[in-house]
Amino acid sequence: MANAPATDGKRWPLFRPLRGWTPAALGGDLAAGLTLAAIAIPEQMATARLGGFAPTVGLVAFVAATIGFVIFGASRRLSAGGDSTITPIFAGSLAALATIGSPHYAALAAALALLVGAIVAMSGLLKLGWIADFLSRPVITGFLAGIALHIVLNQTPALLGLPEGSGDVYHRVAAIGRELGAFNPASLAIGVAVFAVTFGAEKLNPRIPGALIGLVGATVASRGLGLAGQGVGVLGAASGGLPAMGLPTLGFETALPLVGLAGVISLVVMVQTAVTSRSFPDDGEADVDRDFVGLGVGGVLAALAGAFPVNASPPRTAAVAAAGGRTQAGGLAAAAAVAALALFGAGLMADTPTAALAGVLFFVAQRIFHGDDMALLLRRARGEFALAMLTMLLIVLLPIQTGVAVGMFLSLVHGVFTITRVRLIPFRRTPGTTIWWPDATDHPGETVPGVLVLGFQAPLSFLNAYDFRRDALRALESAQDAPKLVVLESSGIVEIDFTAAEILNEVIDAAHARRIDFAVARLESVRAEAAFRRFGVIEHLGENRVFRSVEEAIRTLAPAG
Repeated sequence: MANAPATDGKRWPLFRPLRGWTPAALGGDLAAGLTLAAIAIPEQMATARLGGFAPTVGLVAFVAATIGFVIFGASRRLSAGGDSTITPIFAGSLAALATIGSPHYAALAAALALLVGAIVAMSGLLKLGWIADFLSRPVITGFLAGIALHIVLNQTPALLGLPEGSGDVYHRVAAIGRELGAFNPASLAIGVAVFAVTFGAEKLNPRIPGALIGLVGATVASRGLGLAGQGVGVLGAASGGLPAMGLPTLGFETALPLVGLAGVISLVVMVQTAVTSRSFPDDGEADVDRDFVGLGVGGVLAALAGAFPVNASPPRTAAVAAAGGRTQAGGLAAAAAVAALALFGAGLMADTPTAALAGVLFFVAQRIFHGDDMALLLRRARGEFALAMLTMLLIVLLPIQTGVAVGMFLSLVHGVFTITRVRLIPFRRTPGTTIWWPDATDHPGETVPGVLVLGFQAPLSFLNAYDFRRDALRALESAQDAPKLVVLESSGIVEIDFTAAEILNEVIDAAHARRIDFAVARLESVRAEAAFRRFGVIEHLGENRVFRSVEEAIRTLAPAG
């Protein structure tokens, strides 16, 4: 992937997201920053709650991620911080290793943030942005749907005022079923009201901070009506002040189980970061690798501040763009506002109902459940719809990190399967022209006596080389008129590996054994031509058997008469 050009003559200038800032942009950036803070505060508090942390930890994660990204990232709009997409993944895994809310749980989360940040940053330094393309759109859609269902399941007890569940999905569902008759109507009313305000505000104008309005309203109502005394759960007193900076204190054996989990989360973070960067580019192509570095450093800072893994946020980034933000000066303004709340406003959160945060998270869940994409897959690609549904079920029914890993594997299998379905196809000449085109009933074409033109429209590799050989030999044997010349139309062969090159040489030998000449036309890919030479295909075939067009090959080699 091409990177954005360096600025100011430097390869890696710091504070790139602030480039181009002028005092004239201050008003727009401050407006964008206030909008971002209004969205981030309730979202970060809810995300922390989802992961089993105090609300202030989520605020700290946002501030750390923003600072790290502003210094080392590239995008002028991308918003980093705690994210409800990855939080259910690591929260479930950490809960199996330590009691939620305990110091050991917090230390594991910080160590995980450190690992994820280091992996993402290193991926950017090594220019591994292409890894983000490993997950197909159907798998991502199913993955997000599964995460949305996990959020709903996790937050249903808080919404209903029931005791928090624990264990796997089956135990949580069973616990909700047992306790359902004891739900608290006031809690339900608060959660539904916050969801409705948040949902309605976004429909009216995405710049309206519906979540913050709902959260403040619920807190005021809770304090004024004494809802805590009526069985409504509240956050309670939380400590403020500066976080204690330092490396997580875990032994090697304790941290070792986090490595696999960090790899899974890192890939999810890279996919979401790449999507966000490309969806909201600056002036040219997004510099995804540099954004990986910025987000990775933000994750490391979050770890040093005792927080949890962070991610890029497409919805918050979209809000910054809609609010007119032009540089990360808006992000810094938002971070300053959030930091002030974390330092001095912790007491204001004591009466915030947990049902209100559940309402915010229910809104997040419906936003990441892409029902329109599911419907589109169902109408146009039944097989890929089944892949999305299978991924969703795996995320829900298996331990979530296992479901994510299997979903990634399915994405790779789907990509491999797509390549292996490519077949060698006959080409015909469009009447009255020199254009050779794939044979089709709606594109009638003509042939040249004694000439067989075949095309392969995919990279030729060990994945499909044996099918290529079978199709080629079958075409030689089943041709109506015994061909004297075979032309391989190679415009679609953009790459070839060693295995495929050897098999192509075998096909050439098989043609020669039948006294059939063999030529290659339109080998347009520079990489493929270099591989043809490196693996000896052109030497085996002969330099005078490589042509710029099918028509040129036929004029030169076709038998007379």
